[in-house]
Amino acid sequence: MSATLEKAAMNPVYRKRLLMHRVGIALSVAAMSVGLLVLAWILITLIIKGFGALSINLFTQTTPAPGSEGGGLLNAIFGSVMIVGLSTLISTPIGILAGMYLAEYGEDNKIASITRFVTDIMLSAPSIVIGMFVWAMYVATAKHYSGYAGSVALALIAVPVVVRTTDNMLRLVPNSLLEAAFALGAPRWKVAMMVRLRAVKAGVITGVLLAVARVSGETAPLLFTALNNQFFSSDMNAPMANLPVVIYGYAMSPYDNWRELAWGGALLVTFSVLALNVVSRTLFAQKAPN
Repeated sequence: MSATLEKAAMNPVYRKRLLMHRVGIALSVAAMSVGLLVLAWILITLIIKGFGALSINLFTQTTPAPGSEGGGLLNAIFGSVMIVGLSTLISTPIGILAGMYLAEYGEDNKIASITRFVTDIMLSAPSIVIGMFVWAMYVATAKHYSGYAGSVALALIAVPVVVRTTDNMLRLVPNSLLEAAFALGAPRWKVAMMVRLRAVKAGVITGVLLAVARVSGETAPLLFTALNNQFFSSDMNAPMANLPVVIYGYAMSPYDNWRELAWGGALLVTFSVLALNVVSRTLFAQKAPN
């Protein structure tokens, strides 16, 4: 056996392939290291500058006027929760029902094929294009910005994520489980709702949380739809403050307290997205059904 290995090691083809293998592994490790270093640099900078901006005023005061001292992000935090929450209420039932349709009737269905194609396009579409679409269809018609328009734009971004996740998770359910349910005389809609969906509910919830994390930090769509509001407002039919747009505006401002608030808002958004990802990958983690 050892003689065979020694002979193979002397083979020039084998040595060339081994060299290429090691070079490929080295390049992969180097690329991963560069990516991790850049990510660590960004996170360290964000934590250092963001934690310096954290205070009780950040959560209890509204955004300050130009040139004024102090201030917080209460109105922006509330607006982001309202806009993202409404977009989740819109996208979750649409995405889950569409995913169930694709899984149940999408094998040899032309409509299902078109739906998958459109879903794939929307998954890769730039968010600014979706924002401009909602502006043209909603804001330009209503002639004013609003939190509702922002929620619609974010929902259009979240729906494809929920659809794709639901479709993929439902396809993991073994056919034997479905056949057993059909053998008991259950109709197809009840099998889909009570058996198939229930078997992968943790995975579907994970998809919803990932969709929420995906839209929580979107700035471009909200610039065209919800815009901003200097004051605290719960009126979704009017321009509404939100963290991404406030961060975008304050980060480029000439005022020190505005830039400090931008770092604090960026830290809040980052930690919120991180928390959602951790929850989706741990609390609702699920293996493929046997």
